[in-house]
Amino acid sequence: MKTNVAVIQFAASWDAEKNVEKAVHLVEQAAQKKAHVVCLQELYRSPYFPQRGDEAFFDYAEPLQGPTFKALSPMAKKHKLYLVAPLFEKRAPGVYFNSAIVLDPRGKMAGHYRKMHVPQDAHSFSEKYYFAEGDKGYCVVDTPHGKLGILICWDQWYPEAARITSLKGADILFYPTAIGWHKNEAKQNRPDQLNAWKTMHQSHAIANNVFVAAANRVGNEDDLTFWGHSLVAAPSGRILAEASLEKEEVLVAECDLDAISVQRHGWPFLRDRRIDSYGDLLHRFLV
Repeated sequence: MKTNVAVIQFAASWDAEKNVEKAVHLVEQAAQKKAHVVCLQELYRSPYFPQRGDEAFFDYAEPLQGPTFKALSPMAKKHKLYLVAPLFEKRAPGVYFNSAIVLDPRGKMAGHYRKMHVPQDAHSFSEKYYFAEGDKGYCVVDTPHGKLGILICWDQWYPEAARITSLKGADILFYPTAIGWHKNEAKQNRPDQLNAWKTMHQSHAIANNVFVAAANRVGNEDDLTFWGHSLVAAPSGRILAEASLEKEEVLVAECDLDAISVQRHGWPFLRDRRIDSYGDLLHRFLV
């Protein structure tokens, strides 16, 4: 079975309505390119505001049936596609999540994921100021175009998250993302950082014999320069499609889901797992 997967990257402004309008326009382009599943970047309605803690940015938060749902649900229904739509979720006053919903061809919400790994850094990531850690577990949505596993940005550095989502049956792991270089980053280190990010996605694909699709953003925002390079990787780790460093793009790749079985027959990693020996993973550290 072949599924056309689209990942969208663009530069966001401080005007939430314009960002939504841009997202709608780019989803239209993805539909024209015959995409079956479309994924937007993390926190697409705004710049990456968690670079610092500021109470004013809570104004970007929305309920599950808020602006994102109202704008993108008709798009999913119109084009009969599945749409991974990230949002700054307001569950209640003082309780917020970095989330993503999956909209189905009826325009209904078929899945809901809350980011499990929430980063905090003294210089450029103040996500714990805004977001609680996810409390819904790992998300897989069964569709006619394969089983879609949803993870978000910082989750991408954790093989445990990719493994569990794959064990729950995911054929394609989606990573809405916002990642780039800090202005104080040594330029000679930048290629290594980008390569590490790409390698992690390829590693998740290889280790779990699944497809991986990552949607990053582009542009300069305060202290960060986002590096784009949204990509789709095959179960072999081969990159099927990759976007540019700076351009806004709608990237579409054909994913032959039959390749998952072929890859697992050749490299039966899941068969040979020693699940009886992994208890120590439940400890923070062992020394």
